[in-house]
Amino acid sequence: MTEPTIPQLQPMPEDWQRALAVVAHPDDLEYGCAAAIAAWTDAGREVGYVLATRGEAGIDTLAPAECGPLREREQRASAAVVGVSSVEFLDHRDGVVEYGLALRRDIAAAVRRHRPELVITLNHRDTWGGVAWNTPDHVAVGRAVLDAAGDAGNRWIFPELVEQGLQPWNGVRWVAVAGSATPTHAVDASPGLERAVASLLEHRAYIEALTDEAPEAYARKFLTGAATSVGERFGGRPAVAFELFHR
Repeated sequence: MTEPTIPQLQPMPEDWQRALAVVAHPDDLEYGCAAAIAAWTDAGREVGYVLATRGEAGIDTLAPAECGPLREREQRASAAVVGVSSVEFLDHRDGVVEYGLALRRDIAAAVRRHRPELVITLNHRDTWGGVAWNTPDHVAVGRAVLDAAGDAGNRWIFPELVEQGLQPWNGVRWVAVAGSATPTHAVDASPGLERAVASLLEHRAYIEALTDEAPEAYARKFLTGAATSVGERFGGRPAVAFELFHR
């Protein structure tokens, strides 16, 4: 019998200049798509980060008041490794982020401030490929990002944003979801993979609390393994996958 053909992923669009990545926690982007972000900033594109929380509930041995500022510092250092200088925090509570109007409003405001053509977020579905249960924060934020990309362009949704000087922005052309079990597109990870590893390693306190494995070995194994797996559907090149929604 003939072996089934693996459906190939399409290259991500390149006719854009500004992107905004909106996720729940520090480290979400580093586990998901930092190699792609490094390639984009290398090409002269602008990428900003917005995080719903400061990850203050993410380390069992650290109280939130100590953990939040630590993880914020790690996130800013991590972003800098891949060429991102704009990092904002919305200050929703880690672990109990609620999908709803407040979250949609905050994300819509961020989209209006940054005026991106591409918005990036993380898997918003209940599971990771039907294998592991997703966290409520990822689900809430990812879903709110998909909705807020449209909210940002409608002046009659959250009219108070206009009163605050944030005019509607209807220029979002795509929302790209990293970590999806049903990806459609990919970015060659080869040019940015080493910086992606270095970027994840900036979350050292989090990694050391998560695993007994040496942080560099852990980060390299995780990211190279994921990129190699995606590469099977992208011409054999290590890659970062996205599910792309057109708007």
